Amino acid sequence: MAVLAAVPAILMAQSAPDVYMLSQTDLRGTARFMSMGGAFTALGGDLSTLTQNPAGIGVYRRSEIGATLDISPKKITSQTGSNKIGTSKTKAYCNNFGYVGTARFDGILRTFSWGASYNRLASFDRNYRAYNASAATSLSDYVAAYTDAKESDMMFNKETGYNPYLDSDIDWLSILSYSSFMINPTGSNTYRGLSQNGTVGDALSEVRESGYVDEYAIDFGGNIANTVMWGIGFGITDLSFNQTSAYSESMENAYIATADGTMTTGNAGFELTNYRNINGTGFNLKVGVIIKPINEFRIGVAVHTPTWYSLSSTSMADVSYSYFNPAAPEDRNNPLQGTEETDNLYYNFRMNAPWKFMVGAAAVIGNSAIVSLDYERQAYNDIKTSYQNQWGDYVSNDLVNDDVKAYYKGTNILRMGLEYRLTPNFSLRAGYNYASTSAKQEVLDGDIEVFTAGMNPAFTSNKSTNSISVGLGYHYKSFYIDGAYVYRNRKSVYQAFTDYNGLEAPRADLSETTNSIVLSLGVRF
Repeated sequence: MAVLAAVPAILMAQSAPDVYMLSQTDLRGTARFMSMGGAFTALGGDLSTLTQNPAGIGVYRRSEIGATLDISPKKITSQTGSNKIGTSKTKAYCNNFGYVGTARFDGILRTFSWGASYNRLASFDRNYRAYNASAATSLSDYVAAYTDAKESDMMFNKETGYNPYLDSDIDWLSILSYSSFMINPTGSNTYRGLSQNGTVGDALSEVRESGYVDEYAIDFGGNIANTVMWGIGFGITDLSFNQTSAYSESMENAYIATADGTMTTGNAGFELTNYRNINGTGFNLKVGVIIKPINEFRIGVAVHTPTWYSLSSTSMADVSYSYFNPAAPEDRNNPLQGTEETDNLYYNFRMNAPWKFMVGAAAVIGNSAIVSLDYERQAYNDIKTSYQNQWGDYVSNDLVNDDVKAYYKGTNILRMGLEYRLTPNFSLRAGYNYASTSAKQEVLDGDIEVFTAGMNPAFTSNKSTNSISVGLGYHYKSFYIDGAYVYRNRKSVYQAFTDYNGLEAPRADLSETTNSIVLSLGVRF
């Protein structure tokens, strides 16, 4: 808390949970790719491989153009004790469209291919609510704890033209909480929140998020002696993230301020609402190889550099509050109520999304079946970020980078796929995809204090993600149509703010289920 209180607001506008969240990717691509769990590191020959293993372009013998539509109903269930709340949302996406051109040769270089594609790598679309019927502590107490030692005159003095948000280095949530009487002074630069002995209350959270990560890929590759397929890819990413989050508490027997400036015991209620938008672009490089020692077996390897992002963020927050004094019910200024809001916080930052390494093997069984297996490692503990200072230079944000290493670890991803040719024209497919948690256990258990960005103290930590998929493919001459159904379930933990001083903040277990219907159409020529 002492470290947090000493950090200028612009540095705390970034956080490890934010850069982790922005680095996420999903199982997305063509219907064939998704129906086989994305296990194409050693297979290739699919438009989705332009964003996975660029050596997959060397498998092509003909040119191809295709597009994919994805309709995804999503349901998120939050549970705290016996309280369970479900929300649902349906979105339609264009997962992928692309083109591959191929030239054939008679020498050791059998083919040379080039391609361009659009791929949706991640969707941030989700809404969820969480209710805690009995909160063990209050957000106001946590804010009061790290606001200690800050001068109260520096947090509320706008009548003289002084703006504490822009003219001080005090945490913006501290300023907002002070001006809305969520925290109140108890002495010389010491503060306390709303809860006291005998306070009882509940908490409600609601989060609405939208946005995406899209990649535009350009790949080149070839086939050497029908044994080695190679590829090099360049990706340009477009990122957009929007979030509106509301957190409210309602308390009885709380420690509240009155209109005449005194403190008493009464009923308290407040709602903190945060608004945030992040936009920017990035780029990455990919290299890969597929080796086919015999026709029946392939091995694939690919490496992705970090995606180097340049991003801009805009955020603000407001608090609506009401404090009722039961001892003065006839006072026209009772309850003490109103709304306070922050200035807009603008800043630019850079982020290096994690390295990715993947290896895969695939076996071709006769002319009827393909079995593939992939392993991928994503180094989330190596995410780096920097902020733009007042001189326009980018400086490493060591506090956030250290937090990334403290909160997160690398993710292991396992992909398995099966394709069986029922007839010369029809194929049946199935797949499985598993991603381990990248949050350390002490974060999931609340045993470590987690610092967040700006005025929003809430964060979500993902656990494991499981996807099961099936699909059917049909091709006739140069035309093909593929369909897939993908069931995905991701477990995560939501916290309204971090646990601190042995006190557990309001939290909920989230279960996010997506049922995707995917359709791809294309022509090879």
